[in-house]
Amino acid sequence: MSNIGVANNSILQKLKLKNPKLVLLSQCSNIHDLKIIHAHMLRTHLFFDVFASSRIIAFCIDHTAKFLIYAIKVFSQIHNPNLFIFNALIRGCSVSESPENSFHYYIQSQRIGLLPDNITHPFLAKACAHLESLTMGTQVHGQIVKHGFQCDFYVQHSLVYMYASLCDLMSARSVFKKMGRFDVASWTCMIKGYHKCGDVDSARELFDRMPEKNLVTCSTMISGYSRNGRFDKAVEMFGILQAEGVVANEVVMVGVISACAHLGALAIGEEAHEYVMRNSLDLNVILGTAVVDMYARCGNVEKAIQVFEEMGEKDVLCWTGLISGLAMHGYAEKALEYYYVMVKNGIVPRDITFTAVLKACSHGGLVDKGLEIFESMKKDHGVEPRLEHYGCMVDLLGRAGKLEEAENFILEMPVKPNAPIWGALLGACRIHRNLEVGERVGKILIEMKPEHSGYYVLLSNIYARTNKWKDVTVMRKLMKEKGVRKPPGYSLIEIDGKIHEFTIGDKSHPEIEKIERMWEDILQKIKLAGYIGNIGEALFDIDEEEKEDSLNRHSEKLAIAYGIMKIRAPMPIRIVKNLRVCEDCHMATKLISKVFNVELIVRDRNRFHHFKKGVCSCMDYW
Repeated sequence: MSNIGVANNSILQKLKLKNPKLVLLSQCSNIHDLKIIHAHMLRTHLFFDVFASSRIIAFCIDHTAKFLIYAIKVFSQIHNPNLFIFNALIRGCSVSESPENSFHYYIQSQRIGLLPDNITHPFLAKACAHLESLTMGTQVHGQIVKHGFQCDFYVQHSLVYMYASLCDLMSARSVFKKMGRFDVASWTCMIKGYHKCGDVDSARELFDRMPEKNLVTCSTMISGYSRNGRFDKAVEMFGILQAEGVVANEVVMVGVISACAHLGALAIGEEAHEYVMRNSLDLNVILGTAVVDMYARCGNVEKAIQVFEEMGEKDVLCWTGLISGLAMHGYAEKALEYYYVMVKNGIVPRDITFTAVLKACSHGGLVDKGLEIFESMKKDHGVEPRLEHYGCMVDLLGRAGKLEEAENFILEMPVKPNAPIWGALLGACRIHRNLEVGERVGKILIEMKPEHSGYYVLLSNIYARTNKWKDVTVMRKLMKEKGVRKPPGYSLIEIDGKIHEFTIGDKSHPEIEKIERMWEDILQKIKLAGYIGNIGEALFDIDEEEKEDSLNRHSEKLAIAYGIMKIRAPMPIRIVKNLRVCEDCHMATKLISKVFNVELIVRDRNRFHHFKKGVCSCMDYW
């Protein structure tokens, strides 16, 4: 301990002996008690001892925002504030809703002749990070150099944090390399900065170089990978964490389990759930909700319900998560059942709850029930419908074939419709082959979002379904002129705890030749069962002679072929696809489920499809 620390402790002990109110201050937990202690210190003149008054300031800063406001009022009563008091206020403001106030107290301390120390500037750097101001950050760095603290380890660490948070990685690296020593926190700051700027490869390189890793570092890697859409790497990091002998906490496991949900990696998700139980981690409402969501999004609805029912505490997000999962699978009646139980239990539904419920009605074709719930949102629950709710209603009416009602609903909306709302109607026009409305809506969408490939594709599919091949060619030409391309589709399948990714035209998989031979065998068998390739909806930015071959190389077909090679019935084959399943693949998968007597569970961008004995759970409306 430093000489100053020893002296402060000595002073504090003497003051405590003189006045027990300082002892009570350390035990205070609410603003009412603090005011009583403060009043007593004023009456006994103890408050006018700067060290004693600084204790009140320090106490306030260590508590909630409400205490910070009180600290500022207390500060106005202090005639000769010292650097400790200013540093406390700078620290408190740096993490408040108004971090710019840190600079107010810094300037004020300078005006009365107080020189900053190595505690002052790090909190100014933190304020700059929260303000997201690189300009202010470079000025703080200048002040650090001016006062000679540029070689102080604590100050250097704060600069690395600041520059990394502001995505100035060149400056962060420069300070990092000059540090005389490194600790886990410094390495982690740099790693967090790389992830924030999207440079996951550099983050991983730095992580691998670290001589020592802790839970915070592993958590940073997992959350960083997830934030950048590298869910496979987030799951991989969980394995590394275990190999390093680091015991994960609830926060880390939420990240891991959420990554499994995105990937549809059921086996890895089950392993993560078992890890939670084996290590006696608290299955609190946040972690429990993540587990429920994971099982639902990985296709195991029964397990999602089981975990939900076993949870002690459930909040509205947990209920919403289960309802949303049931909606994705098309279990509309079950989703509504849980919604009504939730309301009966006194849980107040939120806007996202109604989004989930209305989607359930849409996928289940429950038009009247959807209209009833939509009307009840504001009337019974005080929730103002948002654009996504209007979009759900358009989707509900459109899927049911009520295209005219859906279009009138859009035109009569009290808010201006956005592209997803018109897109829901265009999707319904594709399902019901309505060229008149589809063409009108498609042109609106292309004008609104000329860079969005999905609307060109949907309109082109409507033209193809109604044999308007000349218009298909026009759409293809328009896309080329505007430089718009359909994003590549990919499909994921989990085999023995490992995620395999397939994309059209990609031959990088080590078993691709066997997979292609398997698909040819599957193709011949389903052709005997009546399969005819539907080239009408094949990608229309390729030549005609390539279309049939392209259909046979769609990513989910390759994933299904690999699944049939590796997975034995009665185990279902689970596929996750990033785009909506096309009509040809949907028909092929139905026949595969019948011919090979296998259950296939496919999650596309919109919903789950459960294929069994030649039938899909979506009833061919998706």
